[in-house]
Amino acid sequence: MSSQTNQPLPDGYQLNNYTIEKLLSSGGFSIVYLARDETGKPVAIKEYLPAALVIRADGAEVKINSDENLAVFRHGLKCFFEEGRSLATISHPNIVGVENFFRANETVYMVMQYVRGRTLQFHIQRHRHEFTESFIRRLFTHLLNGLREVHAKKLLHLDIKPANIYITMEGKPVLLDFGAARQALTSDAPRLRPMYTAGYAAPEQYRNFDDLGPWSDIYAVGATMYTCITGVHPQPANEREKEDQMIPAKELARQNYSDDMYEIVDMCLKLDHLGRPQTAFELQKALMKDVKDMPRNEEEMVEETEVQDDSLAGRLRKTLNRKIF
Repeated sequence: MSSQTNQPLPDGYQLNNYTIEKLLSSGGFSIVYLARDETGKPVAIKEYLPAALVIRADGAEVKINSDENLAVFRHGLKCFFEEGRSLATISHPNIVGVENFFRANETVYMVMQYVRGRTLQFHIQRHRHEFTESFIRRLFTHLLNGLREVHAKKLLHLDIKPANIYITMEGKPVLLDFGAARQALTSDAPRLRPMYTAGYAAPEQYRNFDDLGPWSDIYAVGATMYTCITGVHPQPANEREKEDQMIPAKELARQNYSDDMYEIVDMCLKLDHLGRPQTAFELQKALMKDVKDMPRNEEEMVEETEVQDDSLAGRLRKTLNRKIF
């Protein structure tokens, strides 16, 4: 299918009880806006707008670009709506909150909590020297609490990566953007083109929907931990299946981590999904078992560097090392 660039809703547009303020992001599957509700509270609104299937050159309504895409669009719209309804039942501090969902302009909208902060990707690029083993273990242990709630609702995220994890202004990790999330589809349902991010997507996302499960998100969590340690994402899984040339995290790490930490990352990145932790809870247990054994001098060093440090680096250090836990 060919795709085109669709026009976003204009600033100031009145969408039901919300006023669009500006475009936040745009991708092949959806557009996300910053908006305000009737009380003036900021929210993020995601619009289902698959570029390969629909056209909006001007105005607000979307139109199917060909008759043959109608069934696929309607099925995707149903999945998006069901996804919003399922996520709206999740109230968890590590998952972005869904406050409302509705139909308008011949498509569907999902109203989400507006999260202020910086992505984990930003912190990796700017402050990777802060990523001690204790920090990584605690960060992902907290994030996996939220992922367990998602899996309990029979949902998969399928696009976990540093850009989709926010560290809020309060220092809390929040999992964002369920644009690739899918509930289990029936075998006779029309299939949407799979959405994934190279380097973070599990091998089964490239080839076989039937093999998808919580272990697919575990692969992405492992790839994200790999990036925290090395600063780069691992070799894409489809390339690894042809010729596995992934450089072990231990060889690229810029500080010392335990062999157990490297083994956890390697386990998550197994090409065979049966070799990975099968649940978020299983991975949590592996991450938590050595937190209590982390050297105390890590915490002492944090305390020393925090004293009366109001610089940007100092505030981020406090966020990354203390407030998140």
